[in-house]
Amino acid sequence: MTNRRLDEQVAIVTGASRGVGKGIALELGAAGATVYVTGRSRAGDDGPLVFDEHLPGSVDATAREVSELGGHGVAVGLDHRDDDAVAALFERVVSEHGRLDLLVNNAYLVPDSLLSGLPFWEMPLSLWDEMTDVGVRSHYVAAAFAARQMVRQGRGLIVNTSSPGGANFSMTTAYGAGKAAVDRMTFDMAHELRPHNVAVVALWLGLVSTERTLVAARHVPAFDINATETPRFIGRGVVALASDDEMMSLTGKVLYSAELPDRYGFTDEHGGRPASRRSQFGDPIQYRA
Repeated sequence: MTNRRLDEQVAIVTGASRGVGKGIALELGAAGATVYVTGRSRAGDDGPLVFDEHLPGSVDATAREVSELGGHGVAVGLDHRDDDAVAALFERVVSEHGRLDLLVNNAYLVPDSLLSGLPFWEMPLSLWDEMTDVGVRSHYVAAAFAARQMVRQGRGLIVNTSSPGGANFSMTTAYGAGKAAVDRMTFDMAHELRPHNVAVVALWLGLVSTERTLVAARHVPAFDINATETPRFIGRGVVALASDDEMMSLTGKVLYSAELPDRYGFTDEHGGRPASRRSQFGDPIQYRA
């Protein structure tokens, strides 16, 4: 399947200062879409610290690259815990374009305690709130605002980024609970939106060669990045989904990002494709109405 150009499409990608969100925004831009990119990092800000290194990236830089690739990038600095700011974003998009074709929910917090390796009872109780406020509740809020416009126009796609941690132990209890919630929300949202021709899917990502991952690999010798997906690979998967006239056949499903080339035939930036981790983590949970 050859992806269509998305010149007339309008998208919002949350958490797009760097990493997966940035990769998705860039590929949408390369396909010609108008992309509103959100995040807390603005030009001139110091990025979050990982092993005492500030991560590069800002929504301004991502939006600029989207435009350089042939799309139209719009930087929107906001904290997705601020419902009023999120509401204003969706009102702005509809006011400026009269439509919203795609929402990618990718905003997430990675507090230091998440990577500490401590059992849940030795971690700060605030970790639960950090995992659920951004990454679960923020996905719910953005999807609610997106759905209002998509239902009016009778079409649309919502993509929630997730991980096999929704069905397999990964890092700690709060992380797994959050990812399981995203997967379940995906199914339930899809069930309610199906009559309105609005699709919702979740993507189980593999190990992704983000800025954070690459820094960690330099400091943790046992950290293996040889089998990673690039952020642009995931972006190509989202472009393929947005181009699919049969998208409704997938609504409500949790999909391995590494398996999207089976349906759409694209490759990663280097020309290959990452291996699916299905043999390691098993089938995604598919809920029933």
